Amino acid sequence: MPTLATNPVVERLRRLLPTGRVLEGDAQVAAYECDALTAFRATPLAVVVPETQDEVIAIVRFCRDERLPFVARGSGTSLSGAAAPVPGGIVIAMNRVSRIIRIDSQQRVAVVEAGIVNAAISMAVAAHGLHFAPDPSSALICTLGGNIALNAGGAHCLKYGMTSNHVLGLKAVLATGEVVTFGGPSREQVGPDWTGLFVGNEGLFGIALEATVQLLPKPECFHTVLAGYRNVEQAGEAVAAIVASGLLPGAIEIMEKLALDAAVAAVHAEYPAGCEAVLIVELEGTREAVAADRARLDAVLAASQPVEVRPARDAVDRAAIWKGRKSAFSAVGRLSPDFIVQDGVVPRRRLGEALRKIGEWSREMGVRCANVFHAGDGNLHPLILYNGAVPGDLQRAEALAGRILKLCVEMGGSITGEHGVGVEKREFLPVMFNPDEMDCLRRVRAAFDPLGIANQGKMFPPAPADASAPAHSGSAPAQA
Repeated sequence: MPTLATNPVVERLRRLLPTGRVLEGDAQVAAYECDALTAFRATPLAVVVPETQDEVIAIVRFCRDERLPFVARGSGTSLSGAAAPVPGGIVIAMNRVSRIIRIDSQQRVAVVEAGIVNAAISMAVAAHGLHFAPDPSSALICTLGGNIALNAGGAHCLKYGMTSNHVLGLKAVLATGEVVTFGGPSREQVGPDWTGLFVGNEGLFGIALEATVQLLPKPECFHTVLAGYRNVEQAGEAVAAIVASGLLPGAIEIMEKLALDAAVAAVHAEYPAGCEAVLIVELEGTREAVAADRARLDAVLAASQPVEVRPARDAVDRAAIWKGRKSAFSAVGRLSPDFIVQDGVVPRRRLGEALRKIGEWSREMGVRCANVFHAGDGNLHPLILYNGAVPGDLQRAEALAGRILKLCVEMGGSITGEHGVGVEKREFLPVMFNPDEMDCLRRVRAAFDPLGIANQGKMFPPAPADASAPAHSGSAPAQA
């Protein structure tokens, strides 16, 4: 067997890029063996680090000619294994393809490359009084290309929608090597919505190179409220009441006791004492609109039997509230060496019922579960705790995760809200779709990637003995 250093395919790949940008050696390649879902790992043949769109195109065409599977990857924050490598394939690290090509404050659009960090877009346009609305919890490190592949959301998706609602146009290289442009600077387009089809495809069509994104005015003011409840079911019912009242907050988030304790320990967040769950509700907009909505929100919260309602005193207090929420995932690492971040969705009116069932199953199966989630759109994020060093612990955690996903579908929801299917949930895709629908999905993928080399082994359930996807380690830690 040739080593990586002498592999003839790698030798030919090196001719496409300057010295040092085809990573080799066990240590360098090992860093790319998984994304944030570390329970699934694979060893890539090589990792390439392009710096221009032309280099990405050349690499994809090389993979096409060699029939090599490839996966594009940014910061590796995917929680579903969607950015995990294919065994023996190529990882295309996109972080350096990250230029801001154009900002048009008059038209409120920006053209940026796919490797740009999400939060960097808002920072770049802040002087124009604008921002980029999609804000996944990992916004400070995740890249736009991954947001596009998985149609990421975030805390403010209730009001502003997902990534697909803010990408107006795309330039991409398909798995065939063809370079395409979809959409443009306006939503007024003629013909099929190819941009809408591409966003959320989980990298199965090809690689986004640059995007024209919509920018929105920054809200004039915010009103952020913490409401504490005796149990998480009450908090869930309060969410349904807020939405039913006609209010449209910028964000509605729920944190359960385990996550609250972790956030307090990690960042000294101050939450109402003696509560099993906390609701974070944020109104935003013009001063007049926020003032009017505040009175209505106060009335709805008062009727929801909270233990305590505490509005943020000022901008510093608001930032502290969000710091606790944004740090919850990493803070839970203080409670358990490993955990799974699940991502199912249920109808808002059934939030309380879903949370009650998750609590019952958690106790029945002896698996601890901390709920932290985007309650406004019914997007559950149960953090299922386990210890990868204990035989059988990971399997018990995954069994609970599977029950939750099936529950979401039974309730009329979805197996994913913003993390995608990846390798984590591919076994559950047929739970959502019938055989005809699955066949349609496969044919759409084949139209863009007839060789099946783009992010091979993701989203669709593998055939028996299929070795084209990252393998489940069975015991590896899965911290996120």
